[in-house]
Amino acid sequence: MHKKVLLAGGCFWGIEARFQAIPGVISTQVGYCGGNMENPTYQDVCKEITGHVETVEVTYDDAVVSLKQLLEAFFQFHDPTDAAYPGLDYASQYRSMIFYESDDERDIAEEVIAFLDISGLYDRPIVTRVIPACTFFPAEEYHQHYYEKHGLSVFPSDEE
Repeated sequence: MHKKVLLAGGCFWGIEARFQAIPGVISTQVGYCGGNMENPTYQDVCKEITGHVETVEVTYDDAVVSLKQLLEAFFQFHDPTDAAYPGLDYASQYRSMIFYESDDERDIAEEVIAFLDISGLYDRPIVTRVIPACTFFPAEEYHQHYYEKHGLSVFPSDEE
């Protein structure tokens, strides 16, 4: 069965590219979620006046990859212990968030966070917010599949 999850954790370009490499991920789309403006643009979000975060909508086949597995990968893609600086960027639109559709999804997210918090993997507590899903506004076309369009890779090259 195909399912979707909305995840935010830094610049959506790199997060999207990493999810695209996971078996079972069917498609990805970048956009904005969590704010108070209808149909925000990238410029609006960058002004930090909308409350939105850069978000990746991940469509996946849960017979191949589970939500738990996707969340475990998500926490490896950014620093979930820093509320304002989860990656290489610093701004409010880069906050770490998981948007859930059901109580089951919320419970899975909270279980993964609780496990990681006690695992010793991080020196500080995870600050990723787990909140109800909201309207997802797709980003402008030039942001979609950015790494792929520009021949970029988020993985180290084997040629070096």
